[in-house]
Amino acid sequence: MAERFASGVALVAGGSGGIGAAICRTLAEAGSDVALTYHSNKARAEAVAAEVRALGRKAEIHAVDLNDDVAVAAFVDGAAASFGGVHTAIYAAGPYINMRHIARLEPKLFRDTVATDLFGCYHLLHAALPHLRKSRGVAVALATPAIRRYAVKDVLSAAPKAAVEAVVKGIAAEEGRFGVRANCVGVGVISDGMYHQLLATGDFDERFIETTKAVVALKQLGTAQNIADAVAFLASDRASYITGQTLMVDGGYAI
Repeated sequence: MAERFASGVALVAGGSGGIGAAICRTLAEAGSDVALTYHSNKARAEAVAAEVRALGRKAEIHAVDLNDDVAVAAFVDGAAASFGGVHTAIYAAGPYINMRHIARLEPKLFRDTVATDLFGCYHLLHAALPHLRKSRGVAVALATPAIRRYAVKDVLSAAPKAAVEAVVKGIAAEEGRFGVRANCVGVGVISDGMYHQLLATGDFDERFIETTKAVVALKQLGTAQNIADAVAFLASDRASYITGQTLMVDGGYAI
């Protein structure tokens, strides 16, 4: 990986979150500089950047509203200028997922959640494409196994991620001629990131957790590091003939 990461930067949208932070650390360990975005938690973003620098790599943090396409493009172009290009663009952001039955899900909440996730991803990858063409780079977006095996009350995860997966497949099909690869990582139920907030709000409870473990082939929850390892693999030359795919990191939930 170090050879491909020798010039340019990895963009990590949502790098201050639990999964995003693990991705930033893992890429830094592999030899990559990182430019990460955060929404409101500057202290957390600074802490992640400090971890990257402690690993001997450069890091920048940027407060970016991913639904603002102009702001996203400015972030991407600015990072490319600062680091001499972009070799990888990773969408690891996303809104809080309210667990609701569709019959009890207000159209506005559905519309806002889908738009936030889908357009946040689209804006990042669209802005990154000219730079990825130059570097024959890689795009990776986080998705969900709910695309393959629907979980009751999880439509706010499944619906936008199905669209994200379609966009990523489109990029893979259209940009492969420039050497660009694009893939997704399906994030199963993990004990990091949004997990603690879901427990606090009651969207996850012990019954849900035990039921989930029962239907997961490995009978346990995953971690943010499991996701970061998969992202780093897809970003590396070890995955040089893999594009347009979704790697489910879900312990076997979507079998």
